[in-house]
Amino acid sequence: MLKILIYIFLSSFMLSCKNKSQKIKPIISSISESIYATGIIKSKNQYQSFANAAGIIDKLFVSEGDSVKIGSPILSISSLTQHLNNENAKLSLLFFDVNANQEKLNEAKMLIEFSRNKMKHDSILYIRQKNLWQEQIGTKVEFEQKELAFQNSSNAYFSSLVRFHDLKRQLDYNASQSKNNFLISGNIINDFIVRSEIDGIVYSINKKKGELVGPQTPLAVIGDAKKFILEMQIDEYDILKIKKNLLVYVTLDSHKGKVFNAKVSKIIPIMNERNKSFLVESEFIKQPQILYPNISFEANIVIQSKEEALIIPRNFLINDSFVLKSNGNKIKVLTGIKDYQQVEIVSGINKNDELLNPEE
Repeated sequence: MLKILIYIFLSSFMLSCKNKSQKIKPIISSISESIYATGIIKSKNQYQSFANAAGIIDKLFVSEGDSVKIGSPILSISSLTQHLNNENAKLSLLFFDVNANQEKLNEAKMLIEFSRNKMKHDSILYIRQKNLWQEQIGTKVEFEQKELAFQNSSNAYFSSLVRFHDLKRQLDYNASQSKNNFLISGNIINDFIVRSEIDGIVYSINKKKGELVGPQTPLAVIGDAKKFILEMQIDEYDILKIKKNLLVYVTLDSHKGKVFNAKVSKIIPIMNERNKSFLVESEFIKQPQILYPNISFEANIVIQSKEEALIIPRNFLINDSFVLKSNGNKIKVLTGIKDYQQVEIVSGINKNDELLNPEE
């Protein structure tokens, strides 16, 4: 009798547990598949500025938070030697300037004119003496003297022309060279002034007046004052799913409880070998009113979505291909979109089927 009672009790307990097994029916609802990502916000066109030369910072033209235009000076680096070189280049430019050497050119022109007049005069005397000599008037010595004088004056004239052109060419060369040296020196001087490359805002200045800096020293962070982008790190296993213009849901620690919409705007097509990820940028569809660079965020990039799908909890799925009906039958199903908690059932069951949780 006792055995019968125990059997009845155990049977009742098992039946009770079975009746308490979780049962559900598929529902029609929306579902989407997304890729989780984290990242930081950066100002659009944000960059670090560097100097092109080494030296000591002698002046800061802006402070953090100041607005700047393209070409606005950020800071200057002291270089006495370079300033002296620039002054020397300026002195050379003035010394070799063509206008400053006009007297030399005028003197050379006067010599040409004098040589030409003398050549004409000696030519007249030579021709006159030659005609007299043909009529047997005068001596041969006089004729030869007039001929030699004409040849000498002709040579002197052509020599003065050559000297004038050589002098002009030399002056032009010196003037051009000194001008180029002055421009080069001026450009080198500009290397000692760090200027803004964009219209934007100075977010940070990393060095102070009097500090020694070099070409590898980051000096300031400058970026757009109003537009921001979201930089996300995407795992190499997910990067092929990412396309431009995909919808992104963004949550910010600085704006708790709010979800912002963004769209993928750029995929940087090279993998970071260190962390095996790709850099993907997105832009807000409607940007928060207040943002700052380097704010962290979490994002879900929507790969695909469906408004009316037959869905069940993912834990009701067996080996990603089967479900357990309430009558105990194991049914093969075809799945579609999956998220972290739910899965779409494309075929195999309908919304009227009652399912059991296989984990219970």
